[in-house]
Amino acid sequence: MAAGTSRVFLSHLSGVRVFDPNGDQVGRVRDVIVMLRVGGRPPRVPGLVVEVASRRRIFLPITRVTGVESGQVITTGVVNMQRFEQRPTETLVIGELLDQRVTLVDTGEEVTVLDVSMVRLPARRDWEIDKVFVRRGRGRGLRRELEGRVGLAWRGAGGRRGETLTVEWSAVTGFSLDEHAQGAEALLATFDQLRPADLAGVLHHLSAKRRAEVAAALDDDRLADVLEELPDDDQVEILGKLKEERAADVLEAMDPDDAADLLAELPEPVQERLLGLMEPHEAADMRRLLSYEERTAGGLMTTEPIVLRPDATVADALARVRNPDLSAALAAQVYVCRPPDETPTGKYLGTVHFQRLLRDPPFTLVSSLLDNDLEPLHPDTPLPAVTSFLATYNMVAVPVVDEGGSLLGAVTVDDVLDHLLPEDWRETELHGVAGDE
Repeated sequence: MAAGTSRVFLSHLSGVRVFDPNGDQVGRVRDVIVMLRVGGRPPRVPGLVVEVASRRRIFLPITRVTGVESGQVITTGVVNMQRFEQRPTETLVIGELLDQRVTLVDTGEEVTVLDVSMVRLPARRDWEIDKVFVRRGRGRGLRRELEGRVGLAWRGAGGRRGETLTVEWSAVTGFSLDEHAQGAEALLATFDQLRPADLAGVLHHLSAKRRAEVAAALDDDRLADVLEELPDDDQVEILGKLKEERAADVLEAMDPDDAADLLAELPEPVQERLLGLMEPHEAADMRRLLSYEERTAGGLMTTEPIVLRPDATVADALARVRNPDLSAALAAQVYVCRPPDETPTGKYLGTVHFQRLLRDPPFTLVSSLLDNDLEPLHPDTPLPAVTSFLATYNMVAVPVVDEGGSLLGAVTVDDVLDHLLPEDWRETELHGVAGDE
């Protein structure tokens, strides 16, 4: 969302038009999805329900919303048109939360929910609910006011309007999940702050049944991060128990090289079905990676390094490096190429290292800072040669180019380590908390 957007009251999004970056209308916001959590902790906001042509409702991940301003929502332009299906762990704000009767923790007084607001968490792309706008007494509620815009059939009790106030989410009770009825959610609440590798350790030690329940309760991005840390057998098992539409979404959320490795473990007919459900540009990356031998630079590389054009500045490069979704290895350097600047790019010109970016003025062109002393790797370079290159030159990532000099991707040191360690290293070294069944 827009950098200046600090808080958004969710009822204000109802009926708002959604546009792609070119200004073409995608649809209108019909609801906002939240995931309630046990223990009174603020819910996460995974995305929006958007109504497109023919009154079809689709899921728009919040990570693909780049701005909310002047009564409109702007997306990245990449929208999955699969029909939205609400999952058991999801709650609709307008359809289910508004007009709920909840209790103020301090006074025990019952109040009516008129609205809730969300904020973005610092240094992360996650959003969560932080405030609740309530009315004392038994007022009409906001859903009647929204009825004309969203088509709700409101059946609230009438009554005089009472005093309104805005409180923290933690100041009310009555929203939280029933911990006894939500086994997977309660388990996730316990391990919510774990790193993906540690949560993967938890899942690895659970029974197959409980592992599937927890995977179903995780949002796509979190599940993608966890799958990348699991042994191959666990990855295949979990993906196989998801609906194919969701499995494709999770694969899209994974790092391309990890997703390709997982696809390679699946039977070819399953591969093709999942690739057919993915966004065309994502599927193209997967097919390209699947075409290389596993233990080569092409099979190891990611197709999403930081690529800049020669006329980009140091300020542009640092803005890209600050992306919290990048691994430390990928953020350590940027690759300068002629257009097009998505892999496979135009001619690769050279690399600029992060430390060099810190030493030069923001207005400096990256094309004047190139390190092109080291030859990039070709996609058929075998793993031992990739390892030797990284070790010899103390690099954490290395570019991969084709015969025509176009950048295909980059191999990072963590990708190499995955293939140097014993095949069962994830199973023997996982250090999460053991499961309960």
